[in-house]
Amino acid sequence: MRRGLPGRCAASGASKKRRTDRRALEYFSMNWRGVGQLARDRLAGAALIALACVMAWEATRLPVGSLAAPGPGYWPLALAIALGGFAAIVFLARTSPPVEQIGWKEAPRAAVVLAACVFAALAIERLGYRLTVFAVLVVLLAVVERRHPAAAMAVALAIALGSYFLFADLLRVPLPRGPAGI
Repeated sequence: MRRGLPGRCAASGASKKRRTDRRALEYFSMNWRGVGQLARDRLAGAALIALACVMAWEATRLPVGSLAAPGPGYWPLALAIALGGFAAIVFLARTSPPVEQIGWKEAPRAAVVLAACVFAALAIERLGYRLTVFAVLVVLLAVVERRHPAAAMAVALAIALGSYFLFADLLRVPLPRGPAGI
């Protein structure tokens, strides 16, 4: 009678291989739990890949140029390619649950963020860059992130004034001024 190491049997190598194969199958099955269930990272990755394709298509309508002499379409095309690459990584990551399992308990906060973006787009010409950025950041920090109102106002004021100084004064980017030149 042949004896091996205690606690080990000849089948343990085969069962370990089956477990490894099962793990690999689960990993490569891309977290599909059934037909029609799509993981949210797959959904986001697919949407970003589609956006990257549209961006690349639009960028090629401009002269791209070369690396030595880039044209106006060079950087939009480079950014579209980078977005597509990162979107492919997100698409292949397979780490999130199916979309059907996503809870919408954060929907009110998402709605506030969306409303702040719409407000910023509509108000920046009327209120100016500094007031709009200040108002949006106060809402995002105080309401969405639930920070102390005084701290939210201080951070918002520093970012609004600092970013305006950087872009308008140092980089000479024309930014909208609001009432009384603010």
